[in-house]
Amino acid sequence: MSIARRLVVEADGGSRGNPGPAGYGAVVIDAATGETLAEAAEYIGVATNNVAEYRGLIAGLTAAKALFPDAGDALRVHVRMDSKLVVEQMSGRWKIKHPDMKPLAARAAAILPPSSVTYEWIPRAQNKHADRLANEAMDAGRDGRQWEASASTAELDAPARTPLPDRGPPGDAVAGAAKARAALAAARGGTADAGTLFEVDAGASEEPEPTDVTAVPASAVASPQVGWAAAPDLGAPATFVLLRHGETLLTPEKRFSGSGGTDPELSAVGRDQAARAALHFAALGTVQDIVCSPLRRCRETAAAVADRLGLDVRIEDGLRETDFGSWEGLTFGEVRERYGDDLTAWLADPETAPTGGGESFTEVADRVAAARDRLTARYAGRTVLVVTHVTPIKTLVRLALEAPAQSMFRMELSAASISTVAYYGDGNASVRLLNDTSHLR
Repeated sequence: MSIARRLVVEADGGSRGNPGPAGYGAVVIDAATGETLAEAAEYIGVATNNVAEYRGLIAGLTAAKALFPDAGDALRVHVRMDSKLVVEQMSGRWKIKHPDMKPLAARAAAILPPSSVTYEWIPRAQNKHADRLANEAMDAGRDGRQWEASASTAELDAPARTPLPDRGPPGDAVAGAAKARAALAAARGGTADAGTLFEVDAGASEEPEPTDVTAVPASAVASPQVGWAAAPDLGAPATFVLLRHGETLLTPEKRFSGSGGTDPELSAVGRDQAARAALHFAALGTVQDIVCSPLRRCRETAAAVADRLGLDVRIEDGLRETDFGSWEGLTFGEVRERYGDDLTAWLADPETAPTGGGESFTEVADRVAAARDRLTARYAGRTVLVVTHVTPIKTLVRLALEAPAQSMFRMELSAASISTVAYYGDGNASVRLLNDTSHLR
């Protein structure tokens, strides 16, 4: 009978230009000792990040199999990568739609029996060894040569490893909150008994961490918790990553631009912002679905991200911008000059609509809330990119905070900015981010 062999493969790939000069790196590690058993790296010419990442996976699995060619079904390989795309696709949770990815995924899947390989997403900081190998390979390609193992210093700069626990490989779901809640409950005298439920919780961080299964008293799940009290583990929330569309020609002039106007396209600046957002989400690797407003500027922004991630875009009419009636295309000053009394009333009362039959904030809030409810039901436990406008995003944030409508006038929301709200199973929401523009700098 073959001796069981447990290995860890860490793999990465990169492209300087995406597409551009690309390379990959992979390392095979003894799961019991943390010792490096094999390294692989190669400059592969011009390719995208995703192609390079898949090539790194293939090299790592191939090297693992070559180390123990006679192990057969006794070989167990746990793959760790900072590419959420590759991890989710190879785990079977995301569809593989891009034509360049399908044959690479098939090659990777054929190297070892599917039952022998598990996958885990890790932060980039925990994948330094493979990342440095990939960069060494790209540096070699830049200099007109191939990577040589004898010249590599990647392992010298890699963080220290600990052996993989015998209880099996960790998952790649977000976690942490259940553990903290259990500790709080224990501090208050709570105990786990025969009525304990075992749940996997999603923490507040956008970056996934290893799954941690923690005992939570069954009685704690009976009713929603408010404030800082120990709360039940409610599972992974529906997470809305709210992306405001990129600039149009009307945006820098701060003109009212709603759903009753000209439906402008993105400007050159807006297209660049959309491309930067696409690169950001591709690197982050957390977006699983994309939903957007039917208006052109949002569809163009969403398409840029969808093309990069290989995802489809679902249109949600409830996410369209406010109809500003006769104010469409005007600046705030022009509206003040022409419709001063109407503007004053609109600013004071969410029930008041803009001049000429536009929508009040109350009407917008009703349809946005209905869209929110549809989407949270559809995307429970998933991270969805919601590409929409100023008013819908501010409305979702203020509803999550249970803030009055007037609070929207106190929120700044830049073009192509990112905000995040998570919706839990008990109906509570958590605002995690507002108006982040770091990806544009």
